[in-house]
Amino acid sequence: MSEPSASIGLIGGSGLYALAGLTGAREVRLETPFGPPSDALLVGRIGDRDVAFLARHGREHRLLPSEINYRANVYAMRKLGVTRVLSASAVGSMKESIRPRDVVVPDQFIDHTRRRASTFFGDGVAAHVGLADPVCPEARAALAASAAAAGARTHDGGTYICIEGPAFSTRAESKLYRSWGVDVIGMTNATEAKLAREAAVCYATLALVTDYDCWHEEEEDVSVEGVLANLRANAQLAADVLARTVAALPRERTVCACGEALRAAVITPRESISASARARLDVLL
Repeated sequence: MSEPSASIGLIGGSGLYALAGLTGAREVRLETPFGPPSDALLVGRIGDRDVAFLARHGREHRLLPSEINYRANVYAMRKLGVTRVLSASAVGSMKESIRPRDVVVPDQFIDHTRRRASTFFGDGVAAHVGLADPVCPEARAALAASAAAAGARTHDGGTYICIEGPAFSTRAESKLYRSWGVDVIGMTNATEAKLAREAAVCYATLALVTDYDCWHEEEEDVSVEGVLANLRANAQLAADVLARTVAALPRERTVCACGEALRAAVITPRESISASARARLDVLL
């Protein structure tokens, strides 16, 4: 049987472990030079577009944010031919104006993680990609328009602060992050965005608000019970928005420069890159 392919990758976060509307799905298990992805990828079609879906935490939600093999997840998508990745993630709101069950489509990240691999490079190959604007403008605009069309209260743009987890913030931390002017808080997306850029893949995320973290004096502090209740309400919306976005994206990338991210990023001379490093980075380089 031939190797399946897809041009659009979809990554589901907490609460989104399958994708309604995915037809002809085939389960694909891939190995990568960075180990196995979070789970098998489901390769199928939404409308007339070939897509690959992956549950970020595994379909039984068995992986903590710091245990996710982000490199393997992005590499596996790239190996299937994916050029755009759209993700859906649960987040906490850091602003009064952003309410639970709202949707934010971030355009910036602050990476406050400490213990995870967030680059494909090293081990003999040095590269530095540009990350001033970490989100693909074309994919992000399509996500925002699709969310609004689906009836979601949508916030177009914003800053997502990515913390290590797995514990939620202390009250002091939550107030500190608010003083930085961030809009939402989560534990996964900054890492994905960095790796997607290194893989020359467009990246945008649909941030589904479940709570007010713990800064809000008049609302309950974030808890798993409260998050899960809002996750269930958001799951159908997320699937709808992702399907709309897949249909809306043009087949060719013409607006963004994401596909050129590595053109001048690799500093190590090509002739100095070892055979083993070439094999490890083959799909990217």
